Amino acid sequence: MPRNGRRAAAGDEEVAPKHRKTDSNGVPSPFCFDTPDTVFQSLISPMGQEEFFTDYWEKKPLHIQRSDPGLASYYKSLFQLSDLKGLCAQGLTYARDLNVCRCVQGNKTVLNKEGRVNYSQLKKDFNQKATIQFHQPQRFKDELWRILEKLECFFGALVGSNVYITPQDSQGLPPHYDDVEVFILQLEGEKHWRLYSPTVPLAREYCVVLEERIGSPTHDIILKAGDLLYFPRGTIHQADTPVGVDHSTHLTLSTYQNTSWGDYLANVFPNFLYDSLKTSDITRRVGMPRRILMGANAAPDTSRQLASLLRSVADQMERGEHELRAGDMKRDFALHRLPPYTPEQDDISSSAGKMPALEDTVCLRFKDHILVSLETCQSPSDGSVSLVVDVMHSLRNRREKHMMGQSDDDDDDSGEEEEDAPSETPGMTFPFEDLPAIRQLQAGQPIPVSQLKRQLDNDKVQMALVLWSEGLLEVC
Repeated sequence: MPRNGRRAAAGDEEVAPKHRKTDSNGVPSPFCFDTPDTVFQSLISPMGQEEFFTDYWEKKPLHIQRSDPGLASYYKSLFQLSDLKGLCAQGLTYARDLNVCRCVQGNKTVLNKEGRVNYSQLKKDFNQKATIQFHQPQRFKDELWRILEKLECFFGALVGSNVYITPQDSQGLPPHYDDVEVFILQLEGEKHWRLYSPTVPLAREYCVVLEERIGSPTHDIILKAGDLLYFPRGTIHQADTPVGVDHSTHLTLSTYQNTSWGDYLANVFPNFLYDSLKTSDITRRVGMPRRILMGANAAPDTSRQLASLLRSVADQMERGEHELRAGDMKRDFALHRLPPYTPEQDDISSSAGKMPALEDTVCLRFKDHILVSLETCQSPSDGSVSLVVDVMHSLRNRREKHMMGQSDDDDDDSGEEEEDAPSETPGMTFPFEDLPAIRQLQAGQPIPVSQLKRQLDNDKVQMALVLWSEGLLEVC
């Protein structure tokens, strides 16, 4: 059942008033932006993180009722119905930037027009009980950019958002479940939510569910301005604006799409197996039985042999004999995430400050936006294969493209790559021998260039200069 969040226990992080700042609309922010950790703590306050991740994350829904006028005012400043007129003047298009839809008796109708969004027509559809679903408002709203950027650093995964504006006595979407973890922030008015037990726990895809198959709600909630609702992927849900409420505006934050152990294993295992083939143990280099691909030797012995080989690979993995290389997942994250929040729109990818020299102490800039991965590289001269270090970053990503890979009409956008999005992740490649020095910098503490783990002083300076020229390093 819905419940109030408890007061954070001793040791839990709370948002101290001295950290609170004022957003561009002059509304005091309840968020502490010191670190990604404090931003997430601000999101779920007054509940503590330990309780949230122990009792709720991927397990069950949570409703936090706040009854805080200041928080409600701040939430409203994030996005409100009156913002649509100005946004439409910026050249929004149907499907890409917003959907207009209506659900009656479990049947959804999409009311999108062709081309650009006309505000007068949009207002007319809204007055006729249509819901407006606005895609990825962090592209237009600085405060949402600021919040989502920090949450992506906190989760180490993409975080998207949608805004839903629904007039009274109407519903936009039929009962369905999503493949993302969902945080709902009620911005204006009230929304009536009904949640149901998952038919597919921790689902990997979006799916509409017939109402006669979902049973009775496990949670029946009225979400009011300033409230938070969380539910895990796979939770069946539907929502409507009650009679007597002029309209409801809520923000959906979504994350952890395709971020399971299975996804990680699918990325890590081929690389780990490839590395293990080069060891002194020849077991995995012995040829497979003749004609096995033709089905001639598909005997039980084959399955037993494969199972034995897999167990030996797992043992090597447990002993940490090779690096776990999840390069594809890291590259996808670096390519599609938000750039660091820079309200002044400065070019953060350019060199910062003084050029580093051997006697200088340096540190990484935007450490949470830098990903390091080991990759295989084939020499063009002799065809030999070796490991190199890829340093990827998101400093050149475009906020306007964030999570705009496709226009969905569910509660989230998947973040798949758009046709005109960059195909290569910004970054640079270093020799494998540079990995210890890069790890030193990743640790986050200022370090003299002279103490970087490279044999020659010239190599130490050269590494610092390459990172500095990319905008990733600065003299402290």
